[in-house]
Amino acid sequence: MKDEVVFVTGATSGFGQATARRFIRAGARVIATGRRGERLEELRDELGDRLHPLVLDMRDADALLAAATALPKGYSDVSILVNNAGGALGLDPAHEAKLDDWLAMIDTNVRGLAVLTRAILPGMVARRRGLIVNIGSVAAQYPYPGGNVYGATKAFVHQFSLNLRADLVDKNVRVTCIEPGMAETEFSLVRLRDQAKADAVYRGVKPMSAEDVAETIYWVATLPEHMNINLIEMMPTQQAFGPFAVHRIP
Repeated sequence: MKDEVVFVTGATSGFGQATARRFIRAGARVIATGRRGERLEELRDELGDRLHPLVLDMRDADALLAAATALPKGYSDVSILVNNAGGALGLDPAHEAKLDDWLAMIDTNVRGLAVLTRAILPGMVARRRGLIVNIGSVAAQYPYPGGNVYGATKAFVHQFSLNLRADLVDKNVRVTCIEPGMAETEFSLVRLRDQAKADAVYRGVKPMSAEDVAETIYWVATLPEHMNINLIEMMPTQQAFGPFAVHRIP
């Protein structure tokens, strides 16, 4: 990994932070982005000079484009892009959900991911080498009450990843979509805005950890360049699929 430059979004917590640690530990240089600058500085203090912290809001397209074109020497040739930043806001049914929450999820999970990918991808194509790992969700495949726009944004990530593969088949640039199920991070706290409710999500279950997902990302990145993993769907053993909902009229 000593020759790899890894760009990780959403690195201030959860999957992104664990991914930054995993690649630094393997010898890569890592660009770690997020909105919380103090957490990025703490991460650099922990991991050293091979981590380049970059305060970025995925909803600011202009800032994303500017950052991608102004990376410092030693970090400009991104070879692995981990589009991790994103999240869910709320669990209200569609007719009661906050429109601002919907728009924030679309701007982050869809628009920001697409803008950054478009900014980084030409360099990979020019060098004929690269890997894009998009972090989706099982919500892309399995709808549930309250998942409305969040699930739809992750369905975009799924299909966007497959369509990137179609465009890049002759460019030696790989694309993988990783779709985790239940994992204990700040995800539920951000979504539910209540620590007790967030804790209840994981009660009685051994969920996946951020490190589990980071290790999966790292595994994909270490495979031979002639191999592409299109899609990985992963869940804890205690999670599976629910029955179809049927509303019965008495």
